Amino acid sequence: MAGWKRPMSPRALCACAVSRWWGWVRVSGGCVNPSQVIRRLARPRPAASSHPSLRFQRLAAEAAAAAAAASRPLIYLQHAKEMPERDIQQSKLHTVPAEGDSSSQLNVILGTDSNRLEQDMVKRMASDKGEATEEQAEDKNVISASNKMQTQDKSAPPAPKGKEANAKTIAQDQAKPKKAPVSTKPGALRPTTKGKVHPSIPMQNVAPPTMQNVTTQAPTVAEKRRLRIADFKSEPRWDFEDRYILDSSAPQSRCPDAVRAKATKSAWLRDLFLPNITLFIDRRHFNHSEWERLEHFKPPFGFMEMNYSLVKEVITMLPPNPYQQVLLANNTRQRPTCISCAVVGNGGILNNSGMGQEIDSHDYVFRVSGAVIKGYEKDVGTKTSFYGFTAFSLVASVVTLGSKFSKIPMGKEIKYLHFLEGTRDFEWLKALLLNKNVRKGFLDEYGPRPRDRFSKDFNLDNYLVIHPDFLRYTKNRFLRSESLDKSYWALYRPTTGAFLLLTALHLCDRVSAYGFITDGYQKYSDHYYDKERKRLIFYTNHDFDLERRVWKKLHDANVMKLYQRS
Repeated sequence: MAGWKRPMSPRALCACAVSRWWGWVRVSGGCVNPSQVIRRLARPRPAASSHPSLRFQRLAAEAAAAAAAASRPLIYLQHAKEMPERDIQQSKLHTVPAEGDSSSQLNVILGTDSNRLEQDMVKRMASDKGEATEEQAEDKNVISASNKMQTQDKSAPPAPKGKEANAKTIAQDQAKPKKAPVSTKPGALRPTTKGKVHPSIPMQNVAPPTMQNVTTQAPTVAEKRRLRIADFKSEPRWDFEDRYILDSSAPQSRCPDAVRAKATKSAWLRDLFLPNITLFIDRRHFNHSEWERLEHFKPPFGFMEMNYSLVKEVITMLPPNPYQQVLLANNTRQRPTCISCAVVGNGGILNNSGMGQEIDSHDYVFRVSGAVIKGYEKDVGTKTSFYGFTAFSLVASVVTLGSKFSKIPMGKEIKYLHFLEGTRDFEWLKALLLNKNVRKGFLDEYGPRPRDRFSKDFNLDNYLVIHPDFLRYTKNRFLRSESLDKSYWALYRPTTGAFLLLTALHLCDRVSAYGFITDGYQKYSDHYYDKERKRLIFYTNHDFDLERRVWKKLHDANVMKLYQRS
């Protein structure tokens, strides 16, 4: 700072504060003790004397007076009208000892600003010495950053517009994902937006710096604001809400009266049912474009508010599934033409039903969560082909049901269907895949090691994770609850049993549902294995009445068979 003198000592700084000079003073001899200045200005100047003894006596007297003043405490008055309002109550009178710690003196006079002032003084001194050198170095760094950004922009491939990468193509060439077909049919059950549309929050585009516009620093690129559930008073509806990744490699069913065939003939299901929708997610289905798309939907329908690194780590550990239609792919000539499936819920309607033998007569049997079999074989059968669950429903069932359900269904032919609810499921699944203890606070209280819940010959090929697209599809087109238009919209999701039943409807040719809610549910206990009758409670996170109406409608349309009791 040209023209200004060296920084003063704390004591000299305090003295300069009396005359409202702060930090730097522009006097010929630096800052001096104000008591001496004031006394010199107030004292009448004596006539010049040429006698040496008189001059010596006068100088000696002034030195003695200065020494006496230095031994007394200095009292400085500050003008409150020139200080910030927050300091008025503390700036009446400050007594500063003439000797002692200089930092304490600064704190008394300047309060919390003393450290900032000292830092500023150091910066100014450094600036005086090497200002030109630093500016040159800074310009070189900025220009280097500019060249780097331009190189990256030229090498980066253009972002896909509107369509997602095809799962089959991604498996062949992960580095260059192709665009995949997505469904564009509007669902008949999808309500229209009530005059409000939640547009995507755009990312501000900033041109990379060039040699012409770079001066001293590179411009800051605005980051895209992440979506939060709290930002919406009801479920947001995006223009790509009802678009899903489709599977072009799905084999055709040879069953003349399959669910797919009936759906195409139904005026209700014709525009709803997608026979070739992607059911399972694996490493081929994850890339940055997919993350940005699914980040618009809350779990389990997407990845809103989730951690990118966690999601990527878990999904990239999932091996590719050769076929989405795992049952049709295995339907050889030796097997029946039509694939029949029984989906067994845990509703109290199955108690004393005697449906066990009929259930086991199906080609495949789907069970869910606390699928108690021991002691109820006559009512629910013994066969298990698919076991569906969330991380919480699995561990909670094992712990709370005790001896009734001490372990989940096991066997080399059993396939597991995992419905990921959110971060909790991703943390649990990560520990399962790595065969490690789960992170503390994520269901570890139900058992530290998830792999212990499975058999020793656990095979990842039989572990299928349901794609968020499919879960959102079931919610949008079949089970869209009015709760989604409420302030508590984020709590709602279909039940795990509903997810399982709709999964079976997209895997099997013929489906029969047992133990699901029906008309007259009030007559039965909550679960078929309850020792004492328990009333079914309708919680806010599910819409049991909506599920009851949908199951009845599918039954009446002869799309599936729903077990009911008069």
